[in-house]
Parts: sequence; structure tokens; C-alpha cells
Amino acid sequence: MRLRTLLTTAALGAALAAPVLTAPQAGAAPPGCDATDAQIYAAPGAVTGNPGDLLACRPAKLTNIPGDVPMHAWKVRYVSTDAKGQKIAVSGTVAVPDADWKGAGSRPTVAFNPGTLGSGLQCAFSKQLAGQYVDMYEGGNLQLMLKAGYAVAATDGVGYLDGQVHTYMVGANAGHALLDIVRTSRQIPGGTLKADGDVGISGYSEGGAAALWGAQLAASYAPELKVVGAAAGGVPGDLKLTAKQLNGSLFAGFLADALVGLHAAHPEMPFDDLMNDKGRQAIKDVKSNCLYGTLAVFLGAKAENFSTQGLSLDQIYALKGPDGTSWGDIVDRQKLGVDIGTPSSNAKYKIGFPVFQYRGWLEEIIPHETEDGTHAAYCSAGINTTWKNTYPTEHLSTDWGAAGDVTNFLGDRFAGKPAQGNC
Repeated sequence: MRLRTLLTTAALGAALAAPVLTAPQAGAAPPGCDATDAQIYAAPGAVTGNPGDLLACRPAKLTNIPGDVPMHAWKVRYVSTDAKGQKIAVSGTVAVPDADWKGAGSRPTVAFNPGTLGSGLQCAFSKQLAGQYVDMYEGGNLQLMLKAGYAVAATDGVGYLDGQVHTYMVGANAGHALLDIVRTSRQIPGGTLKADGDVGISGYSEGGAAALWGAQLAASYAPELKVVGAAAGGVPGDLKLTAKQLNGSLFAGFLADALVGLHAAHPEMPFDDLMNDKGRQAIKDVKSNCLYGTLAVFLGAKAENFSTQGLSLDQIYALKGPDGTSWGDIVDRQKLGVDIGTPSSNAKYKIGFPVFQYRGWLEEIIPHETEDGTHAAYCSAGINTTWKNTYPTEHLSTDWGAAGDVTNFLGDRFAGKPAQGNC
């Protein structure tokens, strides 16, 4: 089914209101997983502890994963690190199949970042998996992984706690949160996941960008994790190329999410004071809607219409913050495939495991140039890369169409099979 059809139908549904949450709970996690739902999503306040430390957890029934896979699952709240090096709290989900692991060694874990869900607090993946809101589309992907025997540690991403805004497309935030939830998954009271278990990384679209950021940051940020492979599809590797195509298109809502999300991570930069009345309403719309509502509100919208001076994207990129950093500098920092290399290289981001990248042949949202360019950058850097761009699907349906290949790719890595790559 094409995304345009989904947009037409799903945007008609009414959004659920975000719950009112209680004050944050400071300090270490309780001895059992007995946090309330409100405590999982409460405003963070001061955050202490090490990256990946479990702050709170509660058992969860994941009604939006089909097939009734026997499992134990938990909502979690944990410590991570933002792009500026500050400790933050993040929410997510951990699911472990009840069936015994039949492979060698300890049960492996897939670190999973969902595709775009929107920035309203009700849109958090952990809430949607538990049936508190329904605007998501990847429950079947997780079903395949769980049926294969893999644990899943799925981050919500940064910015779904009370009073926050999702920092959509901020690479370091996404990569850190994705790696840290694997650390968290091994600290659940009574849990069975062990520190020596293999780790695979997976995500599509927004999640694909997060997956590659997790891959690029793993060696420096979480060297103790035994990452053996990463799969990333529909990747908006170059945000400037992507923004140019999205602006004024049927899918301009993704651009609106990115502009508001980047500002949430960089509140010191000029933004709110640039807005006209339409711009101020647009910010409210981003903060209150999930995926399909956002796409409906911003259908055909152009960034030039939301500022008092009619600023184009290029003019916004030229604006500077108090320390001289421009918006263009910040956007460029999110570009994937820059300064990457093998473990023996002098690159900033060292990747020592195979990577699977993919896109649909009928992709209509992310420019082919940036997806192909990210793949080419990985190959040029000597990363063991498998590339597939022959799925007869558009953007959203590629996520489902490739799910079996993703599960098999990670399964081969967990089994210790070599990846040939096809650079």
C-alpha cells in the first residue's frame, strides 16, 4: 500500500491526548520493575548515573506486535547522552522471547529504532507497541525478530518524556539512545540477557539514520557491546538534499518534524523569534501530532511561508547562533558516511562489522542521491557493505518488504557467518 493512501485514510483518525505525568523519580532503579506508567514518561529533572543505567521499568503487554509471540516485555526509562555530552533520560521497550535460545552462546539482542512516528508525546514507540495509541507500522518487523529468538531493545528516541520535544534527525542523540538501551536491557531485575550476547542494529527511514549513527558510534561510545552487524534502509543520509526534496511536497511534514526537532536539540539557535503566526501554529502542530496527522497538516507546505521574512532553507542555514555556529553547520553534522573507516584506519568513526543498506526501487520520499551516496561512502571507506536497491516498493512498503532480509542478515551475523558484501 502506498504511503499516500495511508495518509488519506489514517489522517482521519482522532489523536489520543498525551497522559498527564507525575514528577520524575531520581536515583537508581527500584529493586523490581514496579514503576508506574507515569514514572516511565515523567519529566526527567536532574539525571545521574552512567549511560545505559536503568532508571525505572514496568512489565508491558505489547498488543501491537502480531502473532501472540510468547515473550516477557518491559517499558524502560534509562540514562543516555545527548549531542552536547549531557546526561539525559530516555524511554523505550525491551522484549525477550520465552522460547529457549537455540543458537550458540547467549541470546542476541537487536537494537531497534522505529521509523518516523511523529513528535507528539502520545506517539512514543513504547506507548504504541503497548496499544496506548495506534499510528505505527513496524509491529510485524519485531515479530519476525522475536520469532527468530532474538531479544529486541527498542528505543523511543530522545524527547518523548513529559515536557520534551523529540529531537528528530539529531544523529548523536539517536545513536547514543540506541546503543544505551542495549546496556539497559541487561539490567532488568529478573531478566535473562547477558553482557556477552551479540548485538545487531536495525532501523528504517528515521530509524535507518539512527541505525547507521549507532553503527558509527559503537566503537567509541559503547566499545563493550559486541556489535556484529547493522541493517539500515530508507536512509536520509544528507539532510540538506532530503530537505530540498521535501519542501513543498506531499511529505513536507517530515521536514517540519526535522526543523522543530533540530531546534529542540539546539534551543540556543535562532528559531522561535523568526516565526510568523503560521510558523507558531506549525510548531504547535508538530508537537501535538503523530505521523499521519503531521503529514496531513503539512501537505504541500513550504518552509518559506512560516517566517516573518519568508526565509528559504538556504537562508535558514546561513543563520548563526551566539557562538557563530550556523544552522547549516548543525545540519551538516548529521550527515552520514563522513569520516568513517575500518578499525585499522584513522577515521573518527570506526566500523568493524558488516552493514546492510537498502532502499525501494520506487522510493518517492528520500532522494535516491542521498541513499546511494551513503552506500557509496561506506564502500569507499572499506566497510563491509551489502547493498540492495531492487525492492519493487516505495518508501513505506520497503520497510515491510525488506523485513525478512533484515532478520536473515542479522541472523547470519549472530550465527557467525561471514558477509561477502557487494561493493
